[in-house]
This record gives sequence, structure tokens and C-alpha cells, in this order.
Amino acid sequence: MNIPDSHPRQLHLTRRAFLGRAAATGGLLAAPWAFGAEAGEAERQKIEAALPANAFVKPLKPRKLLIFDLNVNYGGHGSIRTANLAFTLMGQKTGAFETVVSRDPAVFQRDSLRQFDAVFFNNTVGNCFTDPELRQNLVEFVYAGGGLMGVHGTTVGFTQWPGAKEDFPEFGLMIGARGANHRANDEHVFIKLDDPEHPVLAPFGGQGFDYRDEFFRVGEPYSRNRVRVLFSIDTEKTDLKQGPAYGKLERADNDFALAWARNYGRGRTFYCTIAHHPAVFWDARMLRFYLAAAQFVLGDLPAPTIPSAKLTPAIRAQEKLGWRLGIEAYTFHKFTLFEAIEKTAQLGLPFMGGLSFQKVSKDIPKNFEPGLTDDELRQIRFKLDATGVRLLTYYIQDIPGDEAGCRKVFEFGRKIGIETFMSEPKPEALGTVEKFCDEYGINVALHNHDQKASPVYWHPDGILKACQGRSKRLGACADLGYWMRAGIDPIKAVNTLKDRLLTVQMHDLHDLSAAGHDVPWGTGAGKSEQFFREVHRLGLKPTMWGLEYSYNWLESMPEIAKCAEFFNKVSLELAKEGGR
Repeated sequence: MNIPDSHPRQLHLTRRAFLGRAAATGGLLAAPWAFGAEAGEAERQKIEAALPANAFVKPLKPRKLLIFDLNVNYGGHGSIRTANLAFTLMGQKTGAFETVVSRDPAVFQRDSLRQFDAVFFNNTVGNCFTDPELRQNLVEFVYAGGGLMGVHGTTVGFTQWPGAKEDFPEFGLMIGARGANHRANDEHVFIKLDDPEHPVLAPFGGQGFDYRDEFFRVGEPYSRNRVRVLFSIDTEKTDLKQGPAYGKLERADNDFALAWARNYGRGRTFYCTIAHHPAVFWDARMLRFYLAAAQFVLGDLPAPTIPSAKLTPAIRAQEKLGWRLGIEAYTFHKFTLFEAIEKTAQLGLPFMGGLSFQKVSKDIPKNFEPGLTDDELRQIRFKLDATGVRLLTYYIQDIPGDEAGCRKVFEFGRKIGIETFMSEPKPEALGTVEKFCDEYGINVALHNHDQKASPVYWHPDGILKACQGRSKRLGACADLGYWMRAGIDPIKAVNTLKDRLLTVQMHDLHDLSAAGHDVPWGTGAGKSEQFFREVHRLGLKPTMWGLEYSYNWLESMPEIAKCAEFFNKVSLELAKEGGR
């Protein structure tokens, strides 16, 4: 895209020149295009002419997007006002969302944040707010399943400006990168699609493109071990030495990502650097791209987020199937949670389940359970992020039936970003549990031990009876080991449960008896492949295929790897068969 000649001259100021003028005026520069201004009629007409006609998907419910556009010690990009208007009009025309535009930090009070499905930090440069409570609210909002979107200058949001000195490291993790090094603001770049079939990239039809804008070269914490790169600079086609340079532009890996998506806990986050010039927001193709991104962060457009570096043909097949393989922490309960996370990463798996009676780490010698401090939970989030592992499920033996006790458990689940509790609450507690499931958007999968330990839930019929007439967020955590030892056929059981099957603790046993112990999947008596195929035939997508290997506790890594290899083989076959 060529930048139109009609652009005001001030839009072509370099950041260095801008900061020089700001310093000369004693701080904040009141530029004609500063963020307090609104888009003019001419800009509105250009935006309206470029708006998408329809949403990519119908919203699951009415959606609300908070657009926060505060800049601190920086006058603001000229595109802020056009982005505000473009998103507002786009949401109205397509019915995908409504917007609220604010630059008041008070909007991040917890009760205020509850009304939104996602937050769009629109080109926010500088330290937006420093209140620890508001920052904690933002992190918890995202980790619990809210959306976070950023463009261009957002990579230096929550930094001390000028200078971009870090002031909120976790925001950098959430958005996926830091830094704002760039060349001229009309740099000509050729762009390759790193993930051509990704739903958010649908507007580009699988084809790379060239563009002119101000493209940031970002730094840590950016990593393909953390984010799913959507597109990046095609270094073979682009002249990387064109024009002036502002900041450090080289990377040892020669990896210049420009847009990506990720999960931070349950939260969906998105970033793209193409947003310097107002014209970006009356470019019809870019507006479709940003609409897809908005529907992704809002929770309506399903899109994969497993980090690029973790992608294998098998994981791509599992994404196609809607299946996720992860380690159940009980497999490594002789170790700490941090050690279990490391072992999960060593196996190349992006998911795991938590365990309430497992110690957190050598430095946090407490059980991983409600009552941990915010700082301890932050260390757990950082450990998961550093290894590229995401927590999907969490086992806790009991969930209390009283409101206060039940809320304490669900608040913990919200803060650790899980999708499904595995538990055995008392039947009389299920009314309260069901209420909190729906309030928090967290499932409770009723776990089965043997008949003595789980007199109500040991058999699928008992779980169905307990869940009758209740929310679909209540269902079964199928522990196949206990089923097989009790003489229950897993294939018949899953046909009994159908969509009440919420998550699976997968086992294969050397013998179908009370003495049966774990063996690598596909090598025992458990008919593992038939079970996988039956779940697929029924169209079920468990929260996680939990790899729970309860044998040879301290030296089980080779057997666990064989289980994952077998699952990968079957996944590849099923995905291929589904494409015929």
C-alpha cells in the first residue's frame, strides 16, 4: 500500500524528531493529531467505504470491547482516532461487538472490567497506570479468559517514556513482546504468512503481500516458544537496509514477526504492528483482518494459539480435531509442580493439568491449592509462560457446598486460568457447584475412583443421574484406569455419557483386572485406539486428553513418551481420514 499524498505532513515525523520537539516544549506535545481529537468527516467517509459487510462468525452473545487509548508523555499516534472510529463503526455494521472508548484508568476496576469481553490497548505508549490493584485486575481479567488486543505502540505500553524502561513486565508477556525499533514510517516491506490457514488470516487468502507503514522490530519477551506468529517480514524479498534506522534493528535469529496470537492462561491475546498511519484503518483488507482479530479476542472466532515453535504435524492434526493432549500432574506427583511443568515441556506437550496436593516448588513449599498469595500465583504463571505450557484442568478432591467455600475454590480456578475442575463434591453440594460453574464459566468434571472411594460417581450411570437436569458445565472426568479395573468398558461408557464427557484421564492397562497397571497406550488390554476413534466418531472434544501414567513413578518418562507417540499416530490418521 502506498501512503496517500493527502496525509498531513506531520504524520511523517519520525519518533526521534517528535521526541525532540516534545522535549523543547517541556514534556507532552499537544500535536494536532493527538489522542484527544476525533476523526474528521473525510476520515469517516473513507472508513465507512472500507468497512466489512459482515462478521466472520455470529457472536455467541452480545460482545463489548473496551478501547483504551491513553498515552503518557507521548502525544499519541495519528491513527488512534481513526482506529477508534473504525472499530466502533465496524462493530456496529457487522453486529460483532459494541465499543466503549476510554482513557480513564478507573475503567480497570474489577467491577468495571466485568462488563467487557476484551480490552483493546489502542497504540498506548507510556505508563498507562501504576496502581498495583488495577494492574492485577487486568492480569486476572486476561488469565481468566478475557481478551487482550494491541497494535503498534502497545509494545511500549506500561513503560516509562521516553526511553521505554520496563515498568510492568507481565504486560509484556501478555502482549507478547517489547520494543519499538523501526526504520522510516513509510518503509516498504514484503510480508509472508507464517500460518496461511489460520482463521485470523482469512482476509489474505493464503497469500503474502507488501505494505508501507512503520514496522517495529520487537525484542524480549517475544519468542516463537510463546506466541503463534501469524505473519512476519519476508527477509528474502525485503531490503532490510532501506532508509534511516531508529534503535537496534537486528536479531540474531533474523525473525521479524509483525503479528501474532497467543493464550495467556485462558485469555486470548493478539498484536499487530501495522497501525502507525491512519490510512491503515480505511484499508478494506486490513479492516477485515482486524475484525477477525477482534472476534478472536472477544471469544467468538475459534483460532489455534499453540506457539509456533511447538507445532508438529501431529499437533496440527490435533488442532484440526479439536483435541489437546496434556500431562496430568498426578503422573509426576512425586515431583514439584515446577518440575512437572518442566517435564511436560521436555515431552513437547503444550498442556497439563494441576493437582491440589502437589508442592509448588523448592522455593514455594506449599501445596498448589487455594490460599496461595498473588505473588506465588504470579511465579506459577511465569513458570508456565517460560516453558510454553498451559494449564487446562485441575484436580481437587472436594468442592464445598457452602457459598463461601465454593467461591474460594472458583476464585482460585479463575486466577489460575483453568477450564475444568476434576473433583468429587458431595451430591448435595452440586446445586451450589452448578451455580458457580455458570457464574465463572468453569466446568466441573466429576471424577471416578473405585466403588468404595466413589460410591456415587464410580459408574457412568451414577454421573448421569447426578447431572440430570443440571448445567452442561457439569459432567464426567473419565478415569479409564478405574473404569477398566471395575469391569466397565470405556467404549460403552462413553456412549452412555456422550456430551457429559468433559475431560479424560487416559490409561491403558496390562490386564483388565483390579491388579491392572499402566503400560504405554496401545500396548495393553485397554483398546486405546478404539476408544480414541469412538470419541472422535461421537464428535466429542474433551477439555484435555490427560496423560496419567500411574506406574514406575520416578523413571516413567520413556513410557510416557510412547503414550504421546501413540496418540500422535492416531491423531494423524484421524485428521487425514477426516479430510477425505
